[in-house]
Amino acid sequence: METADFLQILDREGRLLAAAAAEAGTGAKVPTCPQWQVGDLVRHTGAVHRWAAALVAEGLTAPPPLGDAPDLDGAELVDWYRDSHRLLVDTLAAAPADVECWTFLPAPCPSPLAFWTRRQAHETTVHRYDAEAARGGTPSPIATDFAADGIDELLRGFHARSRSKVRTERPRALRVRAVDGGADAVWTVRLSAEPPVTSRDGSGEAEAELTGTADQLYLALWNRTPVPSVTGDRSLAALWREKSGI
Repeated sequence: METADFLQILDREGRLLAAAAAEAGTGAKVPTCPQWQVGDLVRHTGAVHRWAAALVAEGLTAPPPLGDAPDLDGAELVDWYRDSHRLLVDTLAAAPADVECWTFLPAPCPSPLAFWTRRQAHETTVHRYDAEAARGGTPSPIATDFAADGIDELLRGFHARSRSKVRTERPRALRVRAVDGGADAVWTVRLSAEPPVTSRDGSGEAEAELTGTADQLYLALWNRTPVPSVTGDRSLAALWREKSGI
C-alpha cells in the first residue's frame, strides 16, 4: 500500500471514530477496553494524533512527552478530537516526502512520513472499532489489504521489539493465516525466551494456526475480538491473548 492510501484511510477512520463517539456519548463504556469510557478513548487518540503531528511537523529526532488532553467532556471533547484528527491529517498531507523524524518500529518502512501515516491509520482504525463497539450496531468494514498490512505491522513490528511479552520457555511456532489475503497472507511466529521472530511465509512446522479473514485476524490479534479459528495447540492462542497487549 502507498502512503496516500494510508492517509485516505486515516482521514476516513478518524471521521468515523468521531461520529461513533458522538453517537455513543463520552460516558458510554467501551466493551473492547473495559477500563475506558468513550471519553478516555477520545482523549487518548486525540493526544496521540497531536503527538504524532508534532513529531512530523517539527522533525523531532526524539519523542516528546505525550501531551495532556484538555478538561472537556461531551460534545466539546468530541470536537477537540475532530480538531486533533484534522491537524494530523493536514500535517501528514503537507509534509515533504523526505521529512526526517523519530520512528519506533524495527520493520522496514520507506520513510518516516510513510511510517507515521501507516501507524496512525492503524491506530485510528483499531480505536474507531472501539468507539463503534461502544455505540453498538454493525461496525464499519476493514479492507483486506489494509488488515493484512496491520497484521504485518503488529507481528513484524511491535512484537519484534524487546518489550514484547509473548515468550515461551522452549521454542514454539505459531502460524497466522488470512484465508482471503492470497498466498503471501501467512505469517509464522517463532516463539522462545527471546522476542518473537516472525516471517511472512508458511514454512516449517507450526504447533498452532490462527485462521480467518484478514479483518477478523486483525481485530483478534489486537485483542478486540476472539480468534475466528484455532487448530493445534490452543494454549498458544491463549498465550497471545494474555501477553500480547501493547
